Amino acid sequence: MFTKNKIHFEISERKVLLHIFDAFFILLVLYLLSLLNFQYFSFSPANYYREIVLIVYIYIFGSIFEMYNLQVASNQFQTLKSTVFTATTTVFVYLLTPVLSPELPKNRIAIVIFYFAVLFALLGWRYIYVYFLASHRFIQNVVLICDKNQVEELVLGLENVDPHYKIIGFVNSDSVCDKQLEFHYVKEIKKDKLESFVVRNNISEIVIASQNTDGITADLYQQLLHLLQSGNIIREYTQVYESKTQRIPVQYIARDFYRFFPFSRSNNNKLYLLLVRFLELIFSTLGLLICGVIIPFIFIGNFIGNKGSLFYTQERIGKNGVAFKIYKFRTMVENSEVNGAAFATSNDKRITPFGKFMRKSRIDELPQFLNVLIADMAVIGPRPERPFFVDEIAKIMPFYETRHVVKPGLTGWAQVNYSYGESIEESLIKLQYDLYYIKHRSVFLDLSITFRTITTIVFYRGQ
Repeated sequence: MFTKNKIHFEISERKVLLHIFDAFFILLVLYLLSLLNFQYFSFSPANYYREIVLIVYIYIFGSIFEMYNLQVASNQFQTLKSTVFTATTTVFVYLLTPVLSPELPKNRIAIVIFYFAVLFALLGWRYIYVYFLASHRFIQNVVLICDKNQVEELVLGLENVDPHYKIIGFVNSDSVCDKQLEFHYVKEIKKDKLESFVVRNNISEIVIASQNTDGITADLYQQLLHLLQSGNIIREYTQVYESKTQRIPVQYIARDFYRFFPFSRSNNNKLYLLLVRFLELIFSTLGLLICGVIIPFIFIGNFIGNKGSLFYTQERIGKNGVAFKIYKFRTMVENSEVNGAAFATSNDKRITPFGKFMRKSRIDELPQFLNVLIADMAVIGPRPERPFFVDEIAKIMPFYETRHVVKPGLTGWAQVNYSYGESIEESLIKLQYDLYYIKHRSVFLDLSITFRTITTIVFYRGQ
């Protein structure tokens, strides 16, 4: 975590810091107010749960309004927006739960003071984070060992996810070609100069991405051994990629896939599956009730805007490769695939204006709660794909059919992290997210997906 001259916080550490100091600053400001005889929110051992409820609300609504998204937390304007939304919603809900929160004060100015105390406590800490903890002084310098043709893809892949993770040099491990190579600002390091470069440039981590062990010469191996013994961190690229991007880099681990990809125990944990199924029955029942309430409005909108049948069914591939029919509200014109099956795109002309509204708000997927109810689908899982595309993509993409180990879902890790898969290449990225979910499936990951799905709906980001 620490280097000689610089401090670097990993992604997980930064998120923990945000959570801890959100709670600390809010409670600190409210405690100082209580010393000034602020009556609405006072600290006492008998009412300790009031502080816990307030912080839980902050964490829940902060997740929904993306306060714990590091890209948002590092941007001044986005920080202001997410913090205002979080503080406003938290205080509003807190005031509406008087059993868990203090009774509403007779003097309404106390509510205003409480609101601005929470807001300014969060804003003050968050701008400290923006200007200090998210600044360039916390950059982590990294050296990459890889083949020359991998450099650009590997560097951009990591730095796009974590801008504080700077690859400042690479060692060409291609044993065939020793030709000097320049890649923008990333300097090529000669194999016999690696150790001195690491010491001179305050390198925090060495990442080995080479698939060709012939390029790791005896001299390079000895240098790596000396660096390891000196306390330098040496990591394998797929581990770094997975921890930074929260995706499985299947393009780099084809030969030893199962060494890198053990399935999550939750996939066969009966208690976990029973809990998930119980919650699915509750959510699908509520979803279908909501669907029944809004059907008259959807019917009118569909009659005017779509001019076709209200419901749309399509064959999809589910768990274990079994086909089933998925139910949706119509969003495209009728006979939209007269020229054959095609990927839906973000600006697809086949989608009607009313259909676009339904997709953005995710209303079009409400009928899929019927699929959840009859156990064709889950609430959370990889999105089911059509047989034609499964066959086509599986021919090109290794491990694509591994998605079918679990039931497909209404929402999933790929859906909350990435947009449309408009091509085979983009389907690969979505596959990486899906495999990450299958590998790390847990209650906590399910909760994260749930909150981020709510964020998608709240900010009208459906696809």
